[in-house]
Amino acid sequence: MGNKVFYVWFDAPIGYMSITKTYTEQWQKWWKPNPNTPVTLYNFMAKDNVPFHSIMFPATLLGCNRGYVTVSHLMATEYLNYEEGKFSKSRGVGVFGTDAQDTEIPSDVWRFYLLYIRPESQDSNFNWVDLATKNNSELLNNLGNFINRSLMFAKNNFKKIIPKMVLNKDDYTLLALCNKELKEYMAALEKAKLRDGIRHILAISKHGNQYMQFNQPWVLLKGTDEEKLRGGTVIGISCNLVCLLSVILSPYMPETSENIRKQLNAKEYLLVPDSGIVNFLPEGHVIGDPSPLFTKIEQTQIEDLKKKFAGKQEELNKTKKNNIPIVEDKLLAQKMVDDQALAVRKLKESGAEKSIWQPEVAKLLALKAKLKELENREVCDIPKEDPKFIEDEIMKQGLIVRKLKEGGSEKSVWQPEVDKLLALKNKLAVLTGAPTPQSKGKKGKK
Repeated sequence: MGNKVFYVWFDAPIGYMSITKTYTEQWQKWWKPNPNTPVTLYNFMAKDNVPFHSIMFPATLLGCNRGYVTVSHLMATEYLNYEEGKFSKSRGVGVFGTDAQDTEIPSDVWRFYLLYIRPESQDSNFNWVDLATKNNSELLNNLGNFINRSLMFAKNNFKKIIPKMVLNKDDYTLLALCNKELKEYMAALEKAKLRDGIRHILAISKHGNQYMQFNQPWVLLKGTDEEKLRGGTVIGISCNLVCLLSVILSPYMPETSENIRKQLNAKEYLLVPDSGIVNFLPEGHVIGDPSPLFTKIEQTQIEDLKKKFAGKQEELNKTKKNNIPIVEDKLLAQKMVDDQALAVRKLKESGAEKSIWQPEVAKLLALKAKLKELENREVCDIPKEDPKFIEDEIMKQGLIVRKLKEGGSEKSVWQPEVDKLLALKNKLAVLTGAPTPQSKGKKGKK
């Protein structure tokens, strides 16, 4: 037997048992279960490993004749391709492992998108533009918008307290629709149809957005006592749907789920089979502090990521590291822009050749683009439903602009701050119905 070896796919699956034994001394309860407490074994893998888990390993377990549990649900995925091509680590094509950390895209957004496109029944395709579209439409405008609106209304109009709820037919219709999605969500997860499950989550938040738009609580809360009661009911039900979303988001986006619970000041709830929607947050419950959950992924960011992961990854990273410093602080970015602008000016005034100062100009433009991105990100992070907060930000930003202009700063320095001030005023105008402000250079001639 000295010249004999085990085939790797005979030996490798036995590692599942040894891993379980390392985890718990009661490992045999999982692999040699009592008939009165059966164990259901799920396997998750790519399609090329199916023969080893569906035939070879079960045959080995049955051949031992010791009552080992065998797989009952084998969940095999098809292939995930990259931008109509294939992932290739050797050529630096695609995102691998810790590369995702360098994209500045939150881990929960990665979880969401990869499960949204999970190749369960056929090959699927990873696409940067699609990732941004799904983030901006499904997470930011659908899920995040409903959650933030609901909690901000509770904060601004009810001092963070869940109001009294008196349900009518429309409310029960909404709950029936959401309960249907909840049951289908649970059925999908029982069958490990993860891609279907996430669509039922988004359907519930879509129902919530439509419910808010139809009932218009911002109008009801300005009306009669009866209308105010109705507005409170809408907000109370919406906050309870937010709590439900925090529960069913947990398997997909655990950090987001925990964040929502903190904003709700709610405990961690569990759903059991055949359970429906319940009143998670009763009248009088005090929520925490709402804040936006998601940010927009800009087209410029996507273009940069497409280039970075299109191939020759190490060379691109080296170029970025040497010539375009990584910075996330706006004030530091502004200082780097000023310093680089001064360096370029000195090079040109010294009569240096174009081949010397041109790379420094390119670096200056890249730094300015990064500064603009940071400024836009600050504007996007402002809560959409809190006029008082935006008014305070307008006052602060106005002081910044005034100091820059009075200090004699160049237009290239103060113009971005003016743009941010106008963006804040536009946000406030949209919320309050006031006329939209215009910059002085855009007024028509009389």
